Amino acid sequence: MKLFANTHAKIGFKPALFLDRDGVINIDKGYVHLKKDFEFFEDVFQLINIANRFDYLVIVITNQAGIGRGYYSKAQFEKITYWMLSELKKNNAEIDALYYSPFHPVKGKGKYLKKENTRKPGSGMFDEAAKDFKIDIKNSIMIGDKLSDMEASSRFGIRNNYLFDLNQELYQTKKNILFHSVSSLLSIKDLILNPHS
Repeated sequence: MKLFANTHAKIGFKPALFLDRDGVINIDKGYVHLKKDFEFFEDVFQLINIANRFDYLVIVITNQAGIGRGYYSKAQFEKITYWMLSELKKNNAEIDALYYSPFHPVKGKGKYLKKENTRKPGSGMFDEAAKDFKIDIKNSIMIGDKLSDMEASSRFGIRNNYLFDLNQELYQTKKNILFHSVSSLLSIKDLILNPHS
C-alpha cells in the first residue's frame, strides 16, 4: 500500500535508495507507532541528504504488520509517518515515497489476514514503486535490517543490498541472496558518491 509517492519531484530514469523503516531509519523497539518511542539513527539524516543531492530517489519500504495485528491503527501509522517526514525534512533529508504492507498471513485480523506479495520477503512494494517511478535498478541500493529485506530487494533485481547490523562481512544465504553486512549507515555513502567505482 502507498502512503504517498511524490512522482513529480523526480522526473526521469533514476537510481533509488530504498530504506526499511524500523531498524534503519529508527531504532527498532517493536511496533513503533508513538513519537515517544521513535528514535532516529543519527546518521540517517546525512545519508538521505547525500542521496537527495546526488539525485537518487529515496523510498521507504516497510512491513507494518502492527496494523494488521491490531496493535495500532492505520491513522496512527499515518500520523507518525508524517511526523517522521517533517523531522527528516528539518534535517535536510527528504523522502520521495513510502510504501507499507499492513498484512500478516497468520496473525492479521479481518482484511489484513492474508498472504500478500507486498509483505517482505515479497517484492510487491518494490513493484509498486516501479509503477510510480522510472527506477534504475542496476544502480539502486537497499538497506534493511532483516534477511527478508534482502530477499525482497533481490527478487526485485537490486544487487547493492546492505544488511545493517554489527558485522561487516559478505554472506551468501540459502536463497542465494548476496548482500553486505554493515555496522554504519554512512559506510554506504561512497556507493552513492562513486556508483561505478
